[in-house]
Amino acid sequence: MTLRRTLTSSLAAMAVALLVPITALADGAERLTRMLQPLNTYSADFDQQILDGSGQRLQHAQGHMWLSRPGKFRWEVDAPYEQVVVSDGNEVTLYDPDLQQATIQPLDQRVTHTPALLLSGSASDLVENYEVSSSQQGVNETFTLVPKAADTLFEELKLTFRSERLGFLQMTDSTGQRTAIEFKNVEQNASMDNGRFRLELPSDTDIIRQSP
Repeated sequence: MTLRRTLTSSLAAMAVALLVPITALADGAERLTRMLQPLNTYSADFDQQILDGSGQRLQHAQGHMWLSRPGKFRWEVDAPYEQVVVSDGNEVTLYDPDLQQATIQPLDQRVTHTPALLLSGSASDLVENYEVSSSQQGVNETFTLVPKAADTLFEELKLTFRSERLGFLQMTDSTGQRTAIEFKNVEQNASMDNGRFRLELPSDTDIIRQSP
């Protein structure tokens, strides 16, 4: 799987050096909903690694992301090459400047199962679509989400909050490959221009529209 393909479907360790045993927490879905519900906007730098089943790093990317709930999202990769994924709440656009190509598809149910758009969606949908469990070590609390449906892009998603602020996301697919994303310089619930979630494409862009 190429880095370009992986970045379209994925969206980092913030470990605390405390000798505190990890304890299971009841009502994981309820706790995660409580943490995500007040989150209206979210902005952060990210460092993304693609790891194979043994933990060896295959690929690496850096950039910035913005979320505005419900349904709006922008993911910009700065290195090793540029790529932009934008959702305006109705459609998702993947733009690759190097290829001068953009792929546009409706924000359908399958697309909302990608980690990035999961975060920008409704917190109450978590209970309906995912089995959620949680564990805690010091100030770090990790939620593990397992999709109830079979046609999703990942088999397990982990969200780690430090002092109730999202700092780490890890997705595992059916091959055991992991996408690990660490978020830095986080801003929550800051004012955000809706124009950020509209993508103006150059006139020479090759546009591909996909049906649901």
